Amino acid sequence: MTTTAMARKSAPQPTRSAEIRRHELAAFLRSRRERISPEQVGLVRGARRRTPGLRQEEVAQLSAVGVTWYTWLEQARDIQVSVQVLDALARSLMLDASERAHLFQLAGATDPSPAASCPSVTPPLREMLRQLEPIPACIQNSRYDILAHNRTYGVLFCDLDALPAEDLNCMLLVYTNSQWQESIVHLEETQRLMAARLRASLAGHLGEPAWKMLLKRLEAASPEFRENWQRYEVVGNRSKTKQFRNAHVGHLDLEHTDLWLGPEQGARMVTYTPADERSRERLARLHDLALSRL
Repeated sequence: MTTTAMARKSAPQPTRSAEIRRHELAAFLRSRRERISPEQVGLVRGARRRTPGLRQEEVAQLSAVGVTWYTWLEQARDIQVSVQVLDALARSLMLDASERAHLFQLAGATDPSPAASCPSVTPPLREMLRQLEPIPACIQNSRYDILAHNRTYGVLFCDLDALPAEDLNCMLLVYTNSQWQESIVHLEETQRLMAARLRASLAGHLGEPAWKMLLKRLEAASPEFRENWQRYEVVGNRSKTKQFRNAHVGHLDLEHTDLWLGPEQGARMVTYTPADERSRERLARLHDLALSRL
């Protein structure tokens, strides 16, 4: 047997299940693409358009990937797909949580977004969040993903329940969400501090896809983040009194505290206790408002 023949024989062959999954992924992408009108993503519908929904090149443009590469994906070619590209496709194709999970499963990848389940958020911790009401509280990881929150926290900055799961990240919100930004009295100071905290945390997660995906989104969406990120500032975690401007109850002075949930500084419970009686009364009103939305 020749060397070439031996190499061909020993080379790993694609499994039948992988081939089936690629064809399912291709069909799923085509179906999602064809259901979205150009107007839904800010594109102009031309008079000669024959393709139902978006064209392949339009999806590629919206997702910042090559047209040929995306065409191969819809042709079920055997190509590698990163989680960053899957995240971009999910947002471009306006996938809901179930569709996004299906996309990642077909691609054989793990979704690194906050929507993915987190073993740190146990039923007892969720019960603790409820028991802390009306104190706003949430569980975050070191990347600032909001993994769980109680009702009062859900309306402290903006209406969190109205946001897509992939946007539930405090860094994204403080740099890109206008309602969240309006609720913070000292916004520029807060943005700079959070960028410095994120850089300090990044040292333990260099090269991880979820972190690279977050940084890519922030750098593309926010000039303020790019400026702060280039400062290369780092700062540790610390508690302090913070001032907020809530759209429903007005000014709040709250004490920020991080409660770490393990020996390593990963997941933490973030709480905002009232610094004065006025803020205590307003938090109670905010909690009542949150309950009235059930």
